[in-house]
Formats: sequence, structure tokens, C-alpha cells
Amino acid sequence: MMKKLELDVRGMTCDTCPQHVENALLSVSGVQKVLIPGWQSTKAIVTVESGVKGEDLIAAVKRSGYSAFVNAESALDNRFDDNANGSEGGQDFDLLIIGAGSGGFAAAIKAVDLGFKVGLVGYGELGGTCVNVGCIPSKTLIRAAEAWHNAGNHPFNGVYTHQDRIDWEAIRNEKDNLVSSMRQSKYIDVLAAYPEITYLEGQATFQGNGSIAINNLYYTANRYIIATGAKPRMIAYPGIEGAEPLNSTTLMDLEKLPKSLIILGGRAIALELGQTMARLGVEVLILQRSTRLVPEHEPVIGRKIKEFLEMEGVGIITGVQIDRLSRKGDTRIVHTRVMGQDREFSADQILMALGREPNTDGIGLENVGVDVDENGAIVVNETMQTTNSRIYATGDVTSYPEYVYVAAAGGIAAAQNALTDDQKPLDLTAMPSVIFTDPQIATVGMTEAEARQAGYKVKVSTVNLEHLARAQAARDIRGFIKLVADEATNRLLGAHVLAAEAGEVIQTATLAIKFGLKLEDLTGTMFPYLTQVEGLKLAALGFEKDIALLSCCAG
Repeated sequence: MMKKLELDVRGMTCDTCPQHVENALLSVSGVQKVLIPGWQSTKAIVTVESGVKGEDLIAAVKRSGYSAFVNAESALDNRFDDNANGSEGGQDFDLLIIGAGSGGFAAAIKAVDLGFKVGLVGYGELGGTCVNVGCIPSKTLIRAAEAWHNAGNHPFNGVYTHQDRIDWEAIRNEKDNLVSSMRQSKYIDVLAAYPEITYLEGQATFQGNGSIAINNLYYTANRYIIATGAKPRMIAYPGIEGAEPLNSTTLMDLEKLPKSLIILGGRAIALELGQTMARLGVEVLILQRSTRLVPEHEPVIGRKIKEFLEMEGVGIITGVQIDRLSRKGDTRIVHTRVMGQDREFSADQILMALGREPNTDGIGLENVGVDVDENGAIVVNETMQTTNSRIYATGDVTSYPEYVYVAAAGGIAAAQNALTDDQKPLDLTAMPSVIFTDPQIATVGMTEAEARQAGYKVKVSTVNLEHLARAQAARDIRGFIKLVADEATNRLLGAHVLAAEAGEVIQTATLAIKFGLKLEDLTGTMFPYLTQVEGLKLAALGFEKDIALLSCCAG
């Protein structure tokens, strides 16, 4: 049986002091491992056999010219025996991270900054979902489609479109080149800049003794973080094998665009890729199970984005129940029930955009007591700790919102909480989100309904973009800005923007919510004229004034 003691060490004043203390502690019989995260930490974390006493360690430190006392003592889970290396290739780490995407990299860099020894396990391409198959490639295609839609015969990153067709192969190649470039600069080069991080390639699986197996080698660590991400959810509707629906990854890699496309789903991925494909000349039909698009957002956002997409020729049907899929030759068919009536819809391809499912299969969570929820996501508390106190998790493999910046923030929090006494929760109170349709959908904080459910007496202000000079000058007044505030205190609770540049507007509202600003803080602040973000000030003024009666910049 092993145990861990945390010593408070006094007298360390330089970079060489930790080595003296470590040598002194390792001289004590029964001491297996010593970790001192820098002399400034004033700490020594010592793994010992159960018979070793705290006074033995204190005496050894004193003999080396320093002083110490025991700050904490705890037994180690037998499944995490630090001597559980099962192969001569095994290595010990202070922190071993499974997953080399944004969450894993953020955790690794944070752990190195704290002075710990880190192992990072990758499986497949470095960078995870966002850079390889998510944000970067999809937003590249969205921008290409926007350029074609708005300007026609204009260049996009050196790729020229034509009056009667778009060069899909060239745009796809540009997308792939950008992905490769960003993977290199943001992950491969970054990893090379941190020699303190040991990179391990392969499928990682927890063993019953708490070690991790990778390519028949076994590794142990004091703490672990799981950041394995998620993959597109493919619901096993009857007939799925024959219909062979696409997911977001395979759609973006098609060699040839289909003439027609049915999209199952009505949230971010469905809307972004649906509009993109439609702008590239594909006939698009969106089938959504809910009664409105983006049902978690303000109801008016769902209604208005449906209207705008339909104006571009995108077909949208809500309240759809999918029964099965089928295929006749090159035609795929979706068999549904809509308002109680059987209906069939056919197209060249089907895109399943029904969310993502966590990558937890095959990593041995059952061997180490890590629980998952009904959707297969790892259960974590607010500090990112799983049901095994020595294992943490972050990103899309948990039930937290599936955003790359949430994964990164969670990775930083997980590393800090796992390796130090700090137990800081991941605060999502002011978490912005953006859907990159045109116009964009950007939100932060509570919706009006959520604020009322939380017990606030709510007041709201909505400003249509026709009142915003920037929108008028750009000849694009589609959308609005809605603010939700606490009537009792005037504190801003939520902001919801549907506008061409909504993603650039929302961060100001995010800061306002994060720091508890009130409406008068917004109205009393100068906003630059002829910007979209000025709409936040107008919406704040709208609680008390008729903004149609205000002159330019008037408060």
C-alpha cells in the first residue's frame, strides 16, 4: 500500500534547492518518488510506502539544511500504484493527458508552466476536431461560399470562381492546405517548442491496475486528464447501411458536389453547412425534428434565420419524425412523418448533422471507475474531476458545451486543479457562442425564458438593425440585438445578436456579463460610430428611450 505526503518546505531560495531537498527525501527508506514543482512552490509531494512516517521525511529535509512540516497525507488508490509499470518501456509522469487536441494541448502547456513532468498521448492527426475536421475547414468553406454568393467572379485565396460554376476541387484543396498549415503552426511546431512534454502516439487504454497501455507499453502518472473529443453522431435509423449518409467530415471531403442534399438536423452544423452548400449551387432541404431551428436560442432567432435561409432557396421543414432511410440507385430517400402524415424526401446525398458523441469507447473507463452519462459523456464536476479522484476530463468527451475554447479553458482548469491545491471551477456564466451562418447568430448569458426560470424579474430591449448606422451603410439590415436585464438591479443577464457581424459584437456583451456591468455602464460608455457593436449601446438605451428619436451617437 502506498501513500502520498505533501510537505511544506521552507528555506528554498534558488533553482538548485529543490534538487538538494529531493536527494534528501529519496535517501529515506521507503520513499518511491519526489515531486517539487519549483523552489517558489515551497512544496514537496512525496510518494512513499505505508510504513514511512512524516517525521522521517521532516528529519531528512532538516539534515539537508531546510525545514519542513507535513501539510497533507492521503492513501493512493491501488489502481494507481506508482510501481505499476508493466513493461521495460514504461515511463512515469506527474500528468498524463490522453488526447492531443485543443483541450489536451492547453492542459499540457499549463502543467509545464507549473513545473510538472507531462506526457501527451495522441492518436491520429495532431490538433483534434477543430483544426482538422471542424472549425477551420468548415469556416473556410463558409467564407468561400460567401465570396461566391456575394461577389461572384472574385478570387478567394487565389482560387477563382467562374460565372456559371464554382471550382469545388480548387476550394477543397485550399481548405486542405489551410488545415495542414494550421496543424503545423499551432500544434506540431508548438509541441516542438515544449521539450518538457513527452509525446506518445497510439491508442491509450486504462488497465485494471491504473496504468495506461499504449502500443503494448505501460505508463503511469500521478494524475490523468482525458481529452479525447467526440465524433459525429450517426443515428442507426433503419436503412442507414444502404443509404450511407454523410457526416460533416465526409461532406467536406467529397470529390464532387451533389446536385441535391437533405440535411437531418437544425442546429449549428446543419445550418452552417446547409447555407454553404446552397450557396455553392446545391439544392438543400433541412429536416428538423424540433418545431423550430436552433431551439436552445431565443425563439425569434429560430424564426428569423429560417426566413433568411428560405430567402436564399434553402428548404426547411420542422417537426419532422425520421422513420427510416433507403436508396434507389443514386438517389437517397428519407422516410418521415410530418404533422401525422407519411412523407418521403429524396436527394443525391443525405447529411446527418445530429450532434456529436464522445470518444470513450476502448479507453478502459470501466477499469478505473470513471462514470459516463446516458449519452456516453464522461461525468465531471465543476473542477473537471471525474468519479475517479485522480482522473480529470475536458472538452467534447464531457457534457460541457462543444466549443474549442471551452475545451481549452477546461484543460487549463483540469491541469491546475489536478496538480495543485487550487480547486477552481470552470465558470461558464459568460460563455459566448457563435453560429457562422449569414447573418451570424451570437449569444451570451441567459435567454429571456432562462432568466425568468432562474427567478429574475426580467426586462428586455430589442433593436432591429434598421436603426443601426453600420447596417444601413452596409445595406444589410437583416437581424436584431436583444438584451435581457434584471429589472431590480439593471444588471445585464444576456445578449442575443442576429447580424452579419454578430460574432464580432458578442465579446463586448460577454465582458459586460462576466464583470457584472449594468445598463448604465453600457449607455455611459463611448462606442465607435459606424460599427456593429454600437448596437449594444442602442439596445441598452432602448430600455428607457425610443431610439428612433435619437440622432447619430446621441445618448
